[in-house]
Amino acid sequence: MTDTTAESRRRQRTFFGHPWGLSTLFLTETWERFSYYGMRAILLYYMYFAASSGGLGMDQSTAKSVVSVYGAAIYMSGILGGWFADRIIGARQSITWGAVLIMGAHIALSVPGGGRTALFTSMVLLVVGTGLLKPNITKAVGDLYDDKDARRDAGFTLFVMGVQLGAFISPLVIGALTSTDATSTDPANNQFHLGFGLAAIGMAAGLAQYLVRGNRTLGHIGRTPPSPLEPESRRRVLLTMGGGLAVLVLVIAGLVATGTFSADLVVNAISLLSIAVPIGYFVVMLRSPKVTALERSRVKAFIPLFVAMVVFWFIEEQQAGVFAQYAAQQTDLDAWGVHLDPEWAQSINPIVMLVFAPLIATIWVRMGRNQPNTPRKFSIGLLLTGGGFALMFIPYLLNGAHAPANPVWLLLSIGVISVGELLVNPVSLSASSALAPAAFTSQIIGLNYASDAAGQGLIAQFSKLYTPENWGLYFGGLGLFVVLCAVVLWFVSPLIHRWMAGVD
Repeated sequence: MTDTTAESRRRQRTFFGHPWGLSTLFLTETWERFSYYGMRAILLYYMYFAASSGGLGMDQSTAKSVVSVYGAAIYMSGILGGWFADRIIGARQSITWGAVLIMGAHIALSVPGGGRTALFTSMVLLVVGTGLLKPNITKAVGDLYDDKDARRDAGFTLFVMGVQLGAFISPLVIGALTSTDATSTDPANNQFHLGFGLAAIGMAAGLAQYLVRGNRTLGHIGRTPPSPLEPESRRRVLLTMGGGLAVLVLVIAGLVATGTFSADLVVNAISLLSIAVPIGYFVVMLRSPKVTALERSRVKAFIPLFVAMVVFWFIEEQQAGVFAQYAAQQTDLDAWGVHLDPEWAQSINPIVMLVFAPLIATIWVRMGRNQPNTPRKFSIGLLLTGGGFALMFIPYLLNGAHAPANPVWLLLSIGVISVGELLVNPVSLSASSALAPAAFTSQIIGLNYASDAAGQGLIAQFSKLYTPENWGLYFGGLGLFVVLCAVVLWFVSPLIHRWMAGVD
């Protein structure tokens, strides 16, 4: 009777008209993104600032590429994290252990004197931790709704607001705390380690509220793996995974010993994997006997949507690299009468998202079945994304390559891209959970995040083309390419929608 009463109360209470469990997942994601985006806001500067300024002294081009492949590895790991939850421990435990590892990653960076060893240790922990947490918390959101629930897209839009809330606050707080100044010769003026420590505290806060509120608000969601391995298979798989990890460690040790291990090697390897792994996974799902004919059609529909997401993330994720460098080196940071820290640029996206997300969510709910279908939403979102990126060609055309640009151009560009994100990111999360075959539920959500990995893998290569001399051509050319992709997607949308087989 007690369990029934608790379940009844959980179902009756709502979070802005949505299942109450969304509030727990919302807050967990908010704090996880606070930690991630706070770390990311200062990571590029930490890597390329000279050692005398508290940094690691990397080449700027290499630092941008490393930031991108770091992000690629993080989101690529979602496929493995989804598989681990589907087959071994379930989504709930995956979220818990993912949060623990993410917290450990930021702690590693927060210890002064750790240098590149601490950086690479942090990368490993964050890649594994995010791989466990991200696809499974998204799956848990999807499990709150029935497949035909008209609130689904709106619910994911609210969930993405949690992402943006954390992403908005952290660059401002951590950026102000670190007071980054590349000209400073006193490392104490650039408190990078203090900023990384605050990121760890943020993840700890998210983990604490998840553990305290999870049982009361989420019920049985994600407690058990949907397609568990048999005991004898589990032992074999875990031994295989352990053996593969050992081989990887030996290969890296051999490269280090022979002097052939380098940042460029890591960048190129992860860039290649970020494209090859999703392709391989689509082949596995399409050929799997566990996938029905209906599910196979939906996987086919997900392929062009996946490509569209790769194109979107290829633009959006340049905020941590190209946009960050532009903000620090090509922007007049005193144009508005007060000095702006370059980290402020990374708070534009979440501000716009927080303002417009409730509006977009309300529009989808009120339109109900009359709202644009998923491929059309993607197309409109890509059009805005490409157009926003191409906007940066205007100050280049007006003032030339070397005159510092007014910050308003950065504000407008990232603002338009952010509105485009609202028609792609939350919709992709909703679509991936609805299109997923039953045997691959968390894994296809991990594949959704792998689109971000593929986009960042491309950035790692293309961002090398960005220079202080040609930045306008870089923005204009890539922006036009994305606009053309949006037009193509619009015309093939009817075919994709048919393949979705009843999923809107």
